[in-house]
Amino acid sequence: MPGDDSLIHPTAIIHPAAQLADGVEVGPYAVIGEHVRIGRGTTIGAHSVIDGWTEIGEENQIFHFASVGGIPQDLKYKGEATWLRIGRRNIIREFTTLQPGTVTGIGETVIGDGNLFMAYCHVAHDCVVGNRVIMANGSTLAGHVVVEDFALLGGLSAIHQFTRIGESAMLSGGAMVGQDVLPYTVAAGNRAALAGLNVIGLKRRGFSPALVADIKKAYKILIRSGLRLETALARIQDEVPASPELNHFVEFARKSERGLCR
Repeated sequence: MPGDDSLIHPTAIIHPAAQLADGVEVGPYAVIGEHVRIGRGTTIGAHSVIDGWTEIGEENQIFHFASVGGIPQDLKYKGEATWLRIGRRNIIREFTTLQPGTVTGIGETVIGDGNLFMAYCHVAHDCVVGNRVIMANGSTLAGHVVVEDFALLGGLSAIHQFTRIGESAMLSGGAMVGQDVLPYTVAAGNRAALAGLNVIGLKRRGFSPALVADIKKAYKILIRSGLRLETALARIQDEVPASPELNHFVEFARKSERGLCR
């Protein structure tokens, strides 16, 4: 039931077992299902539907006509209790669809904090989206996709299932991505290929010039040297000063199962 100081429009339909914290706002004709939990200060726009086993943190903005927690678009799903978990201060714009996990996946879809999902975005079952991610209009994640912190997905980009998008990576509009995109890089095209480093994004995050130079060196060794993957990674570790950022770059490449977008 709604908490204290909640503003619930009289036309909204809220299941008696749903849990709404203090200060939640629910707009006209919104529908909220039985197993939904909504944190303090979150706003639910008109005609939006929040359903399934869905947990939403504090101070999120969910705009009108969004569909959050509806059953996964997976024919193997048979109504099991799987979760959609959303963190804090996310912006979920019109007609966005966010779906829970499946028992054949990790059992949940997880979305972090401070993300922006522009209109018509889609996050399918068993995805993991980090923090401060921007998905522009119409960008789409198939099932089991991982998107790391600060990634930017251009409008109408599409990500194949089981693919990973690295930290601070940037996808151009319309990119069709079928392999893992390295952290700190830019990918474009159909099928997507690397187009360099996201230097502007790294500077905006406060990466020092020396760190950006180290990442450039590692990128050249891995992508342009023509070396086999393990040989290139070993050379990076020998020739580029160690840092948490470089370690992440190397480990991301080493753990790739779908192969790297190059």
